[in-house]
Amino acid sequence: AAGRAASAQPRPLRDPEPILDAANEEELLPLNVAGDDRDSVLAGDTVLLIVENDLAFAKLLLQAARQCGFKALVSPSGADALTLVHDYRPAALTLDIHLPDMQGFRILDRLKADLTTRHIPVCVVSTDDSRERALRAGAIGFLAKPLQSLDDASQALRELHRFVQPGARKLVVALDASPVREAYLEALRGSDLRVVQAGSPQVLREELAKGDVDLLVTEEQWQGLAPADLCVQDPAERSLCRPLPVLLFRPAGRSPDPQWALAEGGVVLRPVDSAKRLVDASAFMLHRRLASMTQAERDAVESINAAAGQLAGKKVLIVDDDVRNIFALATVLESQGMRVVSAENGRDAIRLVEGEPGIDAVLMDIMMPEMDGMQTMRELRKLPAGKRLPLIAVTAKAMKGDREKCIDAGAWDYLSKPVETAQLLAVLRGWLCR
Repeated sequence: AAGRAASAQPRPLRDPEPILDAANEEELLPLNVAGDDRDSVLAGDTVLLIVENDLAFAKLLLQAARQCGFKALVSPSGADALTLVHDYRPAALTLDIHLPDMQGFRILDRLKADLTTRHIPVCVVSTDDSRERALRAGAIGFLAKPLQSLDDASQALRELHRFVQPGARKLVVALDASPVREAYLEALRGSDLRVVQAGSPQVLREELAKGDVDLLVTEEQWQGLAPADLCVQDPAERSLCRPLPVLLFRPAGRSPDPQWALAEGGVVLRPVDSAKRLVDASAFMLHRRLASMTQAERDAVESINAAAGQLAGKKVLIVDDDVRNIFALATVLESQGMRVVSAENGRDAIRLVEGEPGIDAVLMDIMMPEMDGMQTMRELRKLPAGKRLPLIAVTAKAMKGDREKCIDAGAWDYLSKPVETAQLLAVLRGWLCR
């Protein structure tokens, strides 16, 4: 197991696993607290996951989701939500920020750091002071609490339902001729996107006025374009759920144009500095699955997301009674510039979390003698230093229900042995890189 953990390679790109037959797995899934649709989900259904701590409000969203054409699931906690994402592969999420076990932003970061889940559109539902952070982190939209009426939620969910239906997404490119533009367009050639090149600000305004643009790619000082030119539509018409995402190309080393730095309104602005990053950010903002991308897109996305240094300096505690497993995992993590401490039993792990400063995450083997990983995680959650610490269960059994048992014991995530390097790093980036 140790050798395979150290040498594991990412699996070939493929579509997600088919939906589980929820009726046969009921006893293995998180408790159905809202009377949701998990027992009637069939392959081909459009599933919405509602992650909401307020049960009464969750039931209102559940009602609205059904009216909009979704089958809907409800989770009151972050860890259970990740289990439902794993088991049901929802088409979209609504996400409360204030959850009992973790901040909702950690769920958003976790989903968006993993190439197998970052395409899932997430609409954050929270108090208005969370709006900018949510949109910068990759949320497709934002609903401010308290909602004025159920109609607000219904409108947002109708937009979400339309967005996740099959069909070409519209990308408008407003860039001057350059090697960067040609490399970017070449990477998209043959994709399922509807690419429109705007030759002038007037054409761009006409395209934006149609209200069907899913992403705009432009640059500072493009033919006199100003941020105000992008707000040709009343922001209230888009900002309820889907502000206009704008990728702003700015070569590395160039200082931001002040008028763009202060751009506000019904847009979400993301600067990028290369053709490769344009490709990756486009896939991110358009919520594209890996399987739907061209090979050039995939190459760019995978190289950007596998870039070394994202985890450098983070400290991880590895808990395993087999030193070979510790060595294998440590070899992978240290190659990323991470710091590693280890424990061979649960009691030593508890002492380290209590006394070792700066531990950012724990990889917890479940099958250990005396105090097993389940009991150790329960004890860690009682510690002040362990209440908000990412605990990642690592198990060799890979039995049905293991994930749910680990979550119930306090894990936020789950890996099965032999641990795949790509999945290990994706999980750690999801919890540690914001």
